[in-house]
Amino acid sequence: MAQFPRDRFDEVPEHDGRVGAHRAPRDPLARWRAFGIAALATGLLVVAGVAGLAIISDRVNLDLPVSLPGAEPSPEPTETPVETAPPVTDPSTITLPEGFSITVLNGSGVTGLGQQAADVLTPLGWPVGAVTNAAQDDLPTTVVYYDDPTEEGIARGLVELLGVGEVEFSDAFPGARVTVVVGADYAG
Repeated sequence: MAQFPRDRFDEVPEHDGRVGAHRAPRDPLARWRAFGIAALATGLLVVAGVAGLAIISDRVNLDLPVSLPGAEPSPEPTETPVETAPPVTDPSTITLPEGFSITVLNGSGVTGLGQQAADVLTPLGWPVGAVTNAAQDDLPTTVVYYDDPTEEGIARGLVELLGVGEVEFSDAFPGARVTVVVGADYAG
């Protein structure tokens, strides 16, 4: 066998962590770069997802205060007066729709408070349908919900008759056109 002179490749340490002569030492910042790229990609995907939801659904609202340098400030919005219907306290003064009834839900946590509210409305001629407990029993305020804008006056009249509460337009109660959710303020 031929004898070759010794050179630099004959003196390679046995345990330097490398396998093969073509491998370079590992970059100590490689993991941080990978983490940064993953975090940036995650952030971009979240922003794209929220923006996509805002475009698809009207329930997501992204009213961000954006001011560009040199842009004129937007004028302050002025409050427009809200037209409200006059309260209707006597059902004989209006024509109620066929099958109209009022649902009374007790959300106060006080037993029998929903029935007390129904007992105020029934003798006055208001058609009270179901009287039951609400899904929550810790509501502080009585709210009268109506699902048709033409029934706002009825809702306002019921608040006036009960002596407490607020009026809110909502379609959250599909079983009745007007729903009284009695809160803890009615117990007082």
